[in-house]
Amino acid sequence: MIITDSVLRSFRIARTYQENNEKVNCVVYSPDGENAISTSNDDSIVLYDMTIGRPVQRVHSKKYGADLIRYTHEDSHKVIYSSNKMDDTIRYLSLIDVKYIRYFSGHTAKVTALSMSPVAKMFISGSLDKTIRIWDLRTENVQGQTEPLDRPICSFDPDGLIFAAGVDSQSIKLYDVRAFAKGPFKSFELRLNRICDWTGLKFSDDGKQILISTNGGIICILNSFTGDTMHKFSGYNNNKGLKLEACFTPDSQFVMIGSEDGRVHVWSIENEMKVAVLDGKHPGPISAIQFNPKYMTFATACKNMTFWLPSVDDM
Repeated sequence: MIITDSVLRSFRIARTYQENNEKVNCVVYSPDGENAISTSNDDSIVLYDMTIGRPVQRVHSKKYGADLIRYTHEDSHKVIYSSNKMDDTIRYLSLIDVKYIRYFSGHTAKVTALSMSPVAKMFISGSLDKTIRIWDLRTENVQGQTEPLDRPICSFDPDGLIFAAGVDSQSIKLYDVRAFAKGPFKSFELRLNRICDWTGLKFSDDGKQILISTNGGIICILNSFTGDTMHKFSGYNNNKGLKLEACFTPDSQFVMIGSEDGRVHVWSIENEMKVAVLDGKHPGPISAIQFNPKYMTFATACKNMTFWLPSVDDM
């Protein structure tokens, strides 16, 4: 099935799970699309099996908490995640035997971004300590770090050759992974004409666009090669200045964001039109949203986790 306006408008809630009693912080799919994993402010990590459509494992992280989480691309049973209690160490966890493989220590303030290389055993982390650090899964030692950057968020591109850093909610710097110590090879300025903080940065799967999420009721898409602003989308509820996640669809043709009122807003990147507003029946703001990379389904979360499927009868 190809993702189209009508397909997106046809999406309906397939299942909702109430595995958490506090806000879900992060949801990600495994690269093969067969699993999803979430973290929550209730200090739990929940694994969902997409082939049977239900939660299959819960891991507690009561001592350290659980904030951002990413699959390592080695398999669907190894993850890295950041803490929101006690310290700012990043932990490398095997879900099979529920054992920590390695600890990545060095950040001295909250980790604000975590991105796994799609092609190597490497990941990057951004922190309020004003650094982006480069790590290798095979060693606990940091491989390098950027010059001081105010409030950095970051992400690898789909080829794993460069990473982008959003700095102080006003500029984007591009780094070559092989020569990051030389500093950025390109920088862009972005003015949104409203007071807000950038809360997320993502590349589209085709690598041609960068999505900037904010806490100010606006998201922005840039050309990743020139830095030109392509689109600005607003018109969704975020009056409280919350960190609401946005995402691309896997074909890079649409962008989605959850809202304060529990609805999902979807725009076409090609014609800048809003193509759907979907009611997720969420009792609170949608803090996390992700489209499955392989299957026609996506997930949204507040403290509940909801999985969506298209309805053929409505298309």
